[in-house]
Amino acid sequence: MSSRVIAVNDDTHRLRVSYEEMVRYNGAHSPGGVALAFKAMERALPLLGDPQPVERREVHVRTSFPGPGARDAFEVTLRALRDERYLLDPSLARPQDGPRRARFAFAFLRGRTTVTVRLREGYVTDEFLELLATPDRTSDQERRLAELKESLAEHVMAHDASDVFDAHVEG
Repeated sequence: MSSRVIAVNDDTHRLRVSYEEMVRYNGAHSPGGVALAFKAMERALPLLGDPQPVERREVHVRTSFPGPGARDAFEVTLRALRDERYLLDPSLARPQDGPRRARFAFAFLRGRTTVTVRLREGYVTDEFLELLATPDRTSDQERRLAELKESLAEHVMAHDASDVFDAHVEG
């Protein structure tokens, strides 16, 4: 199980950013996206070459997932948006993986090393995707979507990062 903290270096300072801090930064609107980004970083960052936590300003992030929770988690942990090291890249999506997994891909680049993580089956539900794609949701649908976002977050955070994401290292 996760420690619920991602450690990164910021120059000479060691930062420990908790999952709860990421959720607060996001405003609790997208806890599922925050949880996915947390687990993606937990899986990928140790594979970027150093046994020590990475220097956060050296990490670039590409993803095919446009969710605001993930974006906010990357910003608070890596400062990737502010420093223009975050790129929404639809080419990372793999439609052949099916709608529950296709867009949930994250590539972390540091120097010549790239770690790409892809969501495993069993985390995102069809109901979640259908409600997310529903325009002009009713208040009942909004409530249900909020429940599903929280359920996704709890489910993702209850598992080890290696159970949530496959990882591929290049470089």
